[in-house]
Amino acid sequence: MTTMTSKGQVTVPKRLRDAVGLKPGSRVSFELQDGHILLKRESKPARSRFEKVRGSLKSALTTDQIMALLRGD
Repeated sequence: MTTMTSKGQVTVPKRLRDAVGLKPGSRVSFELQDGHILLKRESKPARSRFEKVRGSLKSALTTDQIMALLRGD
C-alpha cells in the first residue's frame, strides 16, 4: 500500500516497477476503467539522455579530431 502526497504523487512499489520494466524517466498513462485507475507503461521505452542528443552535433570536425579534443591531445 502507498499514500498519495499533497501534490498527487504516489510511489509505485518496486516489485511492480520491476515486473513491468519501469525505470526512471519511463512514461506512463492513467485510465479509468470500471471505477479503477489503471497505470499503463508506454510501449516504447524511454530514450536515455545520450540517445536524445545522438546525431545532433553538426560539425566540420572529423571523428579523429573530435576524439583528439576529448582526450586533450
